[in-house]
This record gives sequence, C-alpha cells and structure tokens, in this order.
Amino acid sequence: MVDADYCRLLARYNRWMNERLYAAASTLPDDERKRDRGAFFGSIHRTLAHILWGDRMWLGRFTDAPHPVPAFGADAHPDFAELMRERERADRDILGWAGQLAPAWLASTLGYRAADGRLRRLPAWIAATHLFNHATHHRGQVTALLMQSGVDPGVTDLPRLPGVIEIAE
Repeated sequence: MVDADYCRLLARYNRWMNERLYAAASTLPDDERKRDRGAFFGSIHRTLAHILWGDRMWLGRFTDAPHPVPAFGADAHPDFAELMRERERADRDILGWAGQLAPAWLASTLGYRAADGRLRRLPAWIAATHLFNHATHHRGQVTALLMQSGVDPGVTDLPRLPGVIEIAE
C-alpha cells in the first residue's frame, strides 16, 4: 500500500509536469496542437484534455464531487487558454486533496460508478495510484507528440522534480 507522502510527492510531480507540457505545447500554433497525429486521442490538445478529464473524474470520486463531463473528455475544452486554466485549477485541487489525505482513506475501499454506469469497488490506494499513473501514461504520449512536432519538453524524470534530489559535490 502507498502512503500519503507518496501521493503528495506525485501530486507535486503531476503539477510540475503539467506546467512543463503546457508551456511546451503553448509554443505551437493552435492548429498544430489540434492536428491529428495518429495518437489514441488524435492530437496534443485532445490528449491534454483527456488527462484533465481523467484527473477530474478520479478526484471527483475521491471527494464525492462527481465530474459531469461525458466519457473521455477529449473535446470538453476546445479553447487552449481555457484548457490551461482548468488544468491549473485541477492541479491545485489535486495538491489540496493530497495535502489532506489520511492514511485511513488510503486503507479504505473506494466505491464508484464507472463511465459504463456499473458500480466498481477497489482499494483506495490503488485508485490513488491510478490517478497518477493514468496521467503519467498520457503525458508520455504528449511528450512524444511534442517531440515529433519539433518541441522538446525537456526532462521528465521524477528525480528532477525541484526539491527531490540533493546535489552534493
């Protein structure tokens, strides 16, 4: 089982990487961000929107505040500036959730309705892990799409998160 400190670390990493990828994506013209590049969600924009949707869906399940956007959310925010604002808000909300996370919640069982309407149950610590794993998976896709577009998003490794590694020479 993971602990609250693990979730806090990944919430910080999540925000850091989202800031980096949005900054990199913002260097592209809108039509390039929205160009179908053959990825699962087609474009950089739609993949970023899906990551936001997934984060909102899971966080809503964790906090009993359901997210009303239809399944997959890839078309929920067609305007990039709006998508970026919503991303920033979601990252603050995830940091807030992780900051107040109790070990008892992580040890509990989470019940929720999936996109198909069926009731699901799983250990809450697995759901928390999935929140971060899902985003990391799709950010990897965005990173590849950005590189194919000629935009280098820079280092993505967790140990490079500011404040994680102590440099001793």
